[in-house]
Amino acid sequence: METFASFAYLIASVCFIMALRGLSSPETARQGLMFGMVGMGIAIITTLMLPIVASYFWILLCIAIGGSIGATIAHKIEMTALPQLVAAFHSLVGLAAVFVAVSAFYNPEAYHIGVFGDIHTGSLIEMSLGAAIGAVTFTGSIIAWGKLQGTISGKPVTFAGQHQLNAGLGLLMILLVILLCATNATFYMWAIIAVALALGILMIIPIGGADMPVIVSMLNSYSGWAAAGIGFTLQNNLLIITGALVGASGAILSYIMCKGMNRSFLNVLLGGFGGEQAAGGGGDTGDKNAKIGAADDAAYIMKNASSVIIVPGYGMAVAQAQHALREMADILKKEGVTVRYAIHPVAGRMPGHMNVLLAEANVPYDEVLELEDINRDFAQTDVVYVIGANDITNPAAKNDSTSPIYGMPVLDVEKSKTVLFVKRSLGSGYAGIDNPLFYQDHTLMLLGDAKKMTEDIVKALEE
Repeated sequence: METFASFAYLIASVCFIMALRGLSSPETARQGLMFGMVGMGIAIITTLMLPIVASYFWILLCIAIGGSIGATIAHKIEMTALPQLVAAFHSLVGLAAVFVAVSAFYNPEAYHIGVFGDIHTGSLIEMSLGAAIGAVTFTGSIIAWGKLQGTISGKPVTFAGQHQLNAGLGLLMILLVILLCATNATFYMWAIIAVALALGILMIIPIGGADMPVIVSMLNSYSGWAAAGIGFTLQNNLLIITGALVGASGAILSYIMCKGMNRSFLNVLLGGFGGEQAAGGGGDTGDKNAKIGAADDAAYIMKNASSVIIVPGYGMAVAQAQHALREMADILKKEGVTVRYAIHPVAGRMPGHMNVLLAEANVPYDEVLELEDINRDFAQTDVVYVIGANDITNPAAKNDSTSPIYGMPVLDVEKSKTVLFVKRSLGSGYAGIDNPLFYQDHTLMLLGDAKKMTEDIVKALEE
């Protein structure tokens, strides 16, 4: 049975690797998802067949409860709520790691790692690291969920000595791990968990709302490392491999996003991401006289253009305007207009958010381009249609050193001949700053619901 289990776990591991490979592109995402489902199915069935399983009742009951909850959420969740859902699920992975570590600490005989009060030193290190990372992931993900859900302010929460406090708690946690290994005392195990829970909160509260997509990715990495640490305690090779895959892929994605936003990867790890930036404005907005237009104006401008670039953002997701947007693009293409989509790395509130929505509306993949592939083309573009995006188009990121988003690469939409900006109001974006692009001479603001405005434009184009 042990040989069979090892072989089955190897197959499951390969499926997980193929899942990650498939999920790297919208074109292969469904295939990647199927690989992940098959791999997880093999992992669960193989584990249930192991001789160490004494009873199936509680296991099957928990699977039924968890599966029912998961299925209900999957059917009811809106696409706009996926980022906070991902953050919430990360918190559960972290909490599970804490529970397993505590279980192993109080009943080490069941895990063959010693007896209570005399646990193997290596196992103590593994379970304490798993519990610590899991606790950080749990509270950090809860804060991230609150910021994304809007129950907690998206503004950075900073105070004097914050970094020193975080560093002190980190050193204290290392000391507690050493003391736990030396004494096997229950107090130190719970102290590690308590310090880690506090550290998770303190690491995420200084993160600004505009930087939250990177934090969601980083918390995903943390949850993977927590699972890998517990995998050593459980002596489960598949859990170690899966946790390492999740941890490494999340860290790599976070690094790529940090590079794309001109942020420090080290600051993400230490919880200082965006926290030390000045709370400046959005640049010089002049007299703030914005030109307000209507759907008929936008339809006329785009119909007489030779090239249009569409920039989607979170507002498009909220309004569920992707289908109307594709219909508008189809009409323009029939009129001989070249239409493409520009995707910023952090458009929406999680990596790939806009790609998923456009794929849902059957937008051709070859028309959807990333920032580095399309940014140089804005200067030769007649019209840019910005729908529900804000901070990712803000030129203050390039020319206002006091801006909270200064240094973040943005889409150079202001270089186009005309900018059509669909937004509910002239209010600030998620980063809480003004956008000087609203008030430039070649910008026409189309105020209203993104879906209704786009549908009105479609009607005007058809007429």
